[in-house]
Amino acid sequence: MEEDRLGMNVSGDVAELEKDSKGLIGISIGGGAPYSPCLYVVQIFDNSPAAIDGRIKAGDEIYSVNGVTVKGEKKTAVATMIKKAGNKVKIGFNVLHADPQQGYTLDIALKKAKHRVVESLNSDTADALGLSRAILCNDPLLKKLTRLEHSTTVYKKLIEHLTSYINSLYHVARSQNEFGNLFCEIAARESFATASKAFSVFGEAHRSIEKNTVKLIRSLHSIIRDLNTFVEKAIPDTKLTLKKYLDVKFEYLSFCLKLKEMDDEEIQCSSIGEPLYRVETGNYEYRLMLRCRQE
Repeated sequence: MEEDRLGMNVSGDVAELEKDSKGLIGISIGGGAPYSPCLYVVQIFDNSPAAIDGRIKAGDEIYSVNGVTVKGEKKTAVATMIKKAGNKVKIGFNVLHADPQQGYTLDIALKKAKHRVVESLNSDTADALGLSRAILCNDPLLKKLTRLEHSTTVYKKLIEHLTSYINSLYHVARSQNEFGNLFCEIAARESFATASKAFSVFGEAHRSIEKNTVKLIRSLHSIIRDLNTFVEKAIPDTKLTLKKYLDVKFEYLSFCLKLKEMDDEEIQCSSIGEPLYRVETGNYEYRLMLRCRQE
């Protein structure tokens, strides 16, 4: 059956890869006989020879190994060929020129919206509604976002309390200054030297309290200014970055779910011996989803 490329183009290329210490080049292969005419790359593993080389990507078709054509072969046979090859192996592949936006279908958008809703629910509620929770394990940034939300509330309340405290200190400082002026005025009018000295000491003490209170107010103003900068600029910027990450995460999970559904569809059709059109024509839709997931 003729390949249905869904409007996408391909171009040939060859990559010579040096195997790692385990004798692997870092790719997983899908497709192949007896159902698909194309053997394609399903995944590129991180820090592998293929990933370091960077030319082969998920969705690309493998058509030769060390110059030997593998069209129509089983994926296990091709994996064995690569394993038995020497330290270096030449992989002939057709580059899939795909636009990731082409893979962002309505189905993906709906799956993404579903993940957003389910993410906001706890496990019991999601299970009661029959919704599956596709969550990346040990995701510390989600907890970080929750902590930032809590920190924003705490710091805003702290700023309110400090502002109120500064206002109170300001009134105390004014009162201390007035007390100091009053005692010094009494000292100036007092005829007895001992009493005059005592009032003068009291007056200077209150004035000193006023000066130290003003210093404290200035220090607190600096703290409030820094807290305001943190709450109004630093935290929103961090939250925006985290939300961008979550958006990418939900999109990634949507493509994973789509690929899982397509895998289940292939397994179901193969179990009853019924051919699947997209598989028989090169499985380009599936390969497009692989590329979108990688991107």
